[in-house]
Amino acid sequence: MYRREALRGLGALAFARSLPAFGAQRKIKSIGLQLFTVRDALQEDFDGTLARVAAIGYREVEFAGYFGRSAQEVRASLLRTQLVAPAAHIPLDAIGGGWEGVIDNALAIGHRYLVVASIAGVTDIDGYRRIAERFNHAGEVARKAGLRFAYHNHDFEFAKLAGKLPYDVLLEATDPQYVCFEMDLYWITKGGQNPLTYFARWPGRIQMVHVKDAAAAAPYRMMDVGAGVIDWAAVLGRGTEAGVRHFFVEHDEASDPFASIAASYAYLRNLRF
Repeated sequence: MYRREALRGLGALAFARSLPAFGAQRKIKSIGLQLFTVRDALQEDFDGTLARVAAIGYREVEFAGYFGRSAQEVRASLLRTQLVAPAAHIPLDAIGGGWEGVIDNALAIGHRYLVVASIAGVTDIDGYRRIAERFNHAGEVARKAGLRFAYHNHDFEFAKLAGKLPYDVLLEATDPQYVCFEMDLYWITKGGQNPLTYFARWPGRIQMVHVKDAAAAAPYRMMDVGAGVIDWAAVLGRGTEAGVRHFFVEHDEASDPFASIAASYAYLRNLRF
């Protein structure tokens, strides 16, 4: 089953590659980085790592934890390195008790989006519908405070339950006023689905993407952007047309994280679509 899903994902990639790049003069205006990629370095040297990220050329970052620092300390580090952090990943339990405090900290840092990173462990479609209700409530509270709420996918949301894709259920059952999505372009592909289909079907709902490439052969491991098989001109071009606003490079398990993020940045800096 897993191999069939992965092969379907590669079929989606081939479909994307067959589409023409339109315009061919546009580019990503501000390339971002999901800081999970350099998490070990952040643990050892928070400010120094942010400075290295900025020196490569990144101007936006997305946090996945603050390594014990207060909102004010994080904000000061961003100002020193001339970075902005439009978004941050949070665990699902953050939208329970204390959600208002999470929002206050996000506003102090300068975030515009709070993104639930994963909801692994949901085993039935009704469970996803209950999650959607929680997302709607959390998103309404966030919206009133001036923030957007979003969800980030992996590949398990694209395995059917009771004949439905959980990702589709989340899109259908959440209110567009309160909930948007951050699509991980590697994981949706590995899950056997085509991101272009979702851009066309749900314009405006997917406002951020994780940009990470995939190898052509099993086990379809993550690659630096431009080193794999995803047609980035087609995918990012269509995503931009559909309302994607932020593009965060990520590599979950890079052997040399700084070499990886430098290579991905160089590729995207020169990409036109």
